[in-house]
Amino acid sequence: MSDVLIIGYGPAGVSASLYALRSGLEVLLVGKDSGALEKAHMIENYYGLEKPLAGSELFAVGKRQAEALGAKMVDDEITDLFFDGNFFVAKGLAGEYRARACIMATGSARKKQPLPRMAELEGHGVSYCAICDAFFYRGKDVAVLGAGEYALHECSELVNVAGSVTLLTNGAEPTAAFPENVKIDKRPLKALLGETQLTGAVFMDEAEVKLDGLFVALGSASAMDLARKAGAAFDNGSVVLDKGFMTTVPGLFAAGDCTGGTLQVAVAVGEGAIAGLAAIKYLRETRT
Repeated sequence: MSDVLIIGYGPAGVSASLYALRSGLEVLLVGKDSGALEKAHMIENYYGLEKPLAGSELFAVGKRQAEALGAKMVDDEITDLFFDGNFFVAKGLAGEYRARACIMATGSARKKQPLPRMAELEGHGVSYCAICDAFFYRGKDVAVLGAGEYALHECSELVNVAGSVTLLTNGAEPTAAFPENVKIDKRPLKALLGETQLTGAVFMDEAEVKLDGLFVALGSASAMDLARKAGAAFDNGSVVLDKGFMTTVPGLFAAGDCTGGTLQVAVAVGEGAIAGLAAIKYLRETRT
């Protein structure tokens, strides 16, 4: 049993943990990976960095910082979450976890399309964040892999910078209204092209398209599924949050990329701090 269970140990989760730990609470962070942060090639638009830092390095520093203050960390994938009236119970593939308060900081679930060469080309033309990496593709030909609102968000960032933007739906029908200056190609994909750097993609009909960059924009935040299972209220598809990032379920908070909005490390850290402080206040007010 912990005072605070934090699902996800990226920027938002670790930030929340630092405040909770310094207030004397017992904190457990459960996560399965570093999410989008690890895939960020270099981060230079974050306060306090004298030189660009790889996302994987920043992730490692954050984990060490939390552990140094006494946080417990478990590698697991949470599949279910519910509130029994007194405690939150999170079920994972490897175990079950209980806490008096819970902060969902799982990040935005950017599901990968299992295309040949995709893994090898991550960071070499394949990206997961347009607002982070669009700068590197000024005037170049790029594509967005996806078909929904998240893909629309990425396209909207890229059209102002790139030379051309193509939406690759891989056989799916678009579920969002894309701008006219975004070319839509619904043909199923076969593989990505390029040895050490992305050069394009090949379709199932063997036709090829030349690309300088591919932005993967699939899926939605898994935290929303957990929030629904816990009974949180939604409005127009988004979980309802108060100023302290608490949902309509007392003691259940959300912070970081899973809340939508601007998907940046600085924002995630700020939301994590607010949620962490709010969780401290909640636990003090409800302590019996």
